[in-house]
Amino acid sequence: MDFSLSEEQTLLRNSVQSFLAGRYDFDTRYSTINSETGWRPELWREMAELGLLAAPFPEALGGIDGGPVETMLLMEEFGRYMVVEPYLETVVMAGGLLRDAGSEAQQEAHLPGIIGGDSVWAVAWAEPQGRYNPADIATTASASDGGYVLGGKKAVVEAAPWADKLIVSARSDGRRRESKGVSLFIVDKAAEGVNCRDFRTIDGRRASEITLKDVQVGPEALIGELNAGLPLLQRMLDEATAAICADAVGCMKALNEATKEYTTTRKQFGVPIASFQVLQHRMVDMFIATEQATSMAIKAALKLDAEDAERERAIAGAKVQIGQSARYVSQEAVQLHGGVGVTDELNVGHYFKRLTAIARRFGDEDYHLRRYARTG
Repeated sequence: MDFSLSEEQTLLRNSVQSFLAGRYDFDTRYSTINSETGWRPELWREMAELGLLAAPFPEALGGIDGGPVETMLLMEEFGRYMVVEPYLETVVMAGGLLRDAGSEAQQEAHLPGIIGGDSVWAVAWAEPQGRYNPADIATTASASDGGYVLGGKKAVVEAAPWADKLIVSARSDGRRRESKGVSLFIVDKAAEGVNCRDFRTIDGRRASEITLKDVQVGPEALIGELNAGLPLLQRMLDEATAAICADAVGCMKALNEATKEYTTTRKQFGVPIASFQVLQHRMVDMFIATEQATSMAIKAALKLDAEDAERERAIAGAKVQIGQSARYVSQEAVQLHGGVGVTDELNVGHYFKRLTAIARRFGDEDYHLRRYARTG
C-alpha cells in the first residue's frame, strides 16, 4: 500500500512544523502549563488564522476538506511538541460530532466559532463508574416544557476549564449500559446548574469534574435523534482515539531523537555512551517500537471510514500497540538519560507523563484487547 503523502498533505505538515518550531519550544510550554490559565489563547487564534482548526471540515462548512490523514499529520506534530491547546477536544471531538450529526442550524451557529478560534468546546462523556464504557451513563435527560432537564456527574472532562460550550451524553431512556436510550446535548458551560471542579492532569493539561443539577436546555440542543446518540458517540471516540494514537507517535519520535542526541554527547570512560553496543541495541528496540506504533496509527486513520466492525477492530489494535510501545519507549528514554531523565526541567520526563496519560485515555490496553476480541 502506498503511504506517501500528497502535495497538499506535505504542505500542511510542513506548515504546522514551521509554526510550532517557532512558538513551542520546551521552555515556553513549561511556563505555559505552569501559568494560571494553562494554555495560550493567542496561539489558538494563530492556529485558526493558519487554517489548522478548519482542517477536518468540508469546504461547504467553512473548512479545507481534510480527512483522517490530515488530522493524523497535525496530531503527530502536536505530539512532538506536547501541545496543550484543545485541538483534540474542540476540533476533532466536538467539531466532529457537529460535522457528522449536527443539524444545519447547529452547524451554522457553532462551527464558524470553532473554525475561527472564537469558541472552545469539550465533550463530557465519561462518568466515575463508567470505566471507558460510553454506554455506562447515569446522567439523565428528562423531557420538560418542550426541552430537557439534565442531571448527573461527568468525570475527567479535558479542556473543560477553557471551554464555553459542552456536549453532554445523557440517558434519555432505558437503563445504564443499554445501547439504546443515549442522547447528546449542547450545553452552555455558564448555564445555571453547571458546576465545574477544575484540576491539572498528570501531563500538564487541564480537566474538570462536572456536576449537572437541573440544567435546562431547549429542543435545539439535541444533536441527532433522541435515544440514538451512542453510535455517534462511539464513532467520535474512535476518531479521537486514532488522533491521540498519532499524538503518541509524535511523542515517541521526539523521545527517540532526544535519546540519540543525549547518548552521542554524554561521555563515559572518555567515549560517547552511544558507542556501547548494549545501548545501541536498546535504542534500536526503541526505534522498532516506535515504527510499530506508527504503522498501527496509520492503519487506524485509514480505517475510520470502514464498516463499524472493521473500524473498531483497527482502532482497538492501534490503541493496544500504542500503549505497549509508549510504555517501552518512554521507560527506556528515562533510563538511558539516567537521573536527569526524571527531572522536571528536562522534556523527557514530560513526554513520559504525556505517554502515560495517552495510554489510558479512551481505554487502556485491557479494555481494547477485549474490544479487539469482540470484533474478530
